[in-house]
Amino acid sequence: MINLQQDADGNIRMSRHFPASVDVSITFTDGSQEVFTGQQVNELYDAALAVYREKNHLDAKGFIRHPVKTGHQRNGVGFVPVQAGMAK
Repeated sequence: MINLQQDADGNIRMSRHFPASVDVSITFTDGSQEVFTGQQVNELYDAALAVYREKNHLDAKGFIRHPVKTGHQRNGVGFVPVQAGMAK
């Protein structure tokens, strides 16, 4: 089981997919706890990634299709918004 904790902004820290069959326990800021499947958390991650890419004008693969300023960029998300009751 993977244990995650929600931050004050309502997000969990997640930088990659988890195995679909693993249980993921999320402790919310109010102290309640809920168990998600890896597949459920991965779907939330994919949704957050789609929103991130849309806001930053990236294509579906995370590429910028116009000239880019040089510098280190990571086309991914690190925080996934969650709420109690989403595992149902």
